[in-house]
Amino acid sequence: MNASNDPHGPSRRSFLKASGAALLSSTLLDRVAHAAARRIAPGAFLKGDETLKVALVGCGGRGGGAAAQALSTAGPVKLVAVADAFRDRAEGTLRGLMTDHAAKIDVPADRVFVGFDAYQHAIDQCDVAILTTPPGFRPSHFEYAVAKGKHVFMEKPVATDAPGVRRVLAAAAEAKKKNLKIGVGLQRHHDPGYLEAVRRVQDGAIGDVMFQRVYWCDGGVWHQPRQPGWSEMQYQMRNWYYFNWLCGDHIVEQHIHNLDVANWVKDATPVRARGHGGRQVRNGIDDGEIFDHHQVEFDYADGSKVFSYCHHWSGAWSSVSEHAHGTKGYADLAGYRIDGAKAWKFERARGEEPISPYQREHDVLFDAIRNDKPHDESVRGAQATMTAILGRMATYSGREIAWDAALASEENLFPDVLDWNANPKSLPDANGRYKIARPGGVAST
Repeated sequence: MNASNDPHGPSRRSFLKASGAALLSSTLLDRVAHAAARRIAPGAFLKGDETLKVALVGCGGRGGGAAAQALSTAGPVKLVAVADAFRDRAEGTLRGLMTDHAAKIDVPADRVFVGFDAYQHAIDQCDVAILTTPPGFRPSHFEYAVAKGKHVFMEKPVATDAPGVRRVLAAAAEAKKKNLKIGVGLQRHHDPGYLEAVRRVQDGAIGDVMFQRVYWCDGGVWHQPRQPGWSEMQYQMRNWYYFNWLCGDHIVEQHIHNLDVANWVKDATPVRARGHGGRQVRNGIDDGEIFDHHQVEFDYADGSKVFSYCHHWSGAWSSVSEHAHGTKGYADLAGYRIDGAKAWKFERARGEEPISPYQREHDVLFDAIRNDKPHDESVRGAQATMTAILGRMATYSGREIAWDAALASEENLFPDVLDWNANPKSLPDANGRYKIARPGGVAST
């Protein structure tokens, strides 16, 4: 297929080529791969009534929530291990889970693992690994879980730089060979309102989609001020949201949700991006190295565009939403509404109780594990992550960046050594300030 008749354009082809994971569309090939997976990983699947052992790796707020949702799925399930870099986080989250899920928790003191290698010990104990550390650790943790033949739920984003995305794609290819089930925390794909709204747009309810607008504009998140006695590594780990090797900047950590919806609508990834950003409001001593606003224009191969905005400004206009504009109408995707000749508004069936999409994504994953149903969200998660990283590269550099060049980037943000006394790559100056990317200056990720 040449570029002129590929509806996804060159970026999607090169993305899948980079992954090393050709998508098998033939039913026969799927059956062969499935049979091979059972030979590779015998015992990877349990009968529906057997107990699934879960390990939680990363004991922050999202980790505690994900573990609670896993323990609320149908069928026997037990939490058997927890892991975190910090003991107070591991033990605190475990205590919190005991409040509502004590009967499903079997985590003695010797299965509370702490430190940079804690993830390995926890994953060794389980059937299903829940990976919810700061996203900079996701590639290595996912690699290890797949190597050990474990099913995985991992939070978004799945990396913070292009080398990390490529590692996730390589591990995803191995997971496919082993027939492992992989969930990624882009929960809008499990929200009935979003599912129906996107389906209708893709079926032509608003005509051809000309452009989309996507937003994650709010007041921002917490800080962890530096404490006496903390090493630089401890400080950055405790204040992880403000350092790119851990978080990726808020365009990657949060705005990924909206960019994922844009890709979903187009069933494609962008081919290039340009934009700007900086620090205008959140410029305190504990605001690390990230921007407080980004504005990006993404081009897709079919000529359509996505206009992307995110900021962390308290007291300013705010919105977390996605909007598609077509030749025959408009879709408020977050509002589950279409205006135009084919107007529509999502309504639940009479008496239907809403189920949180955060719970649904675990229900679907655990059902797939118990009943050996196809379930792999890893490539989609990597695509959404890379889209957000592309946006950050454009805003940090002030340059137009092509998808292929971004995906091929060799700039690795991760520290060379993980140790409490080792230094990350980004260090403060004598005043405690970190170097901030300067658009139009040296190109930066």
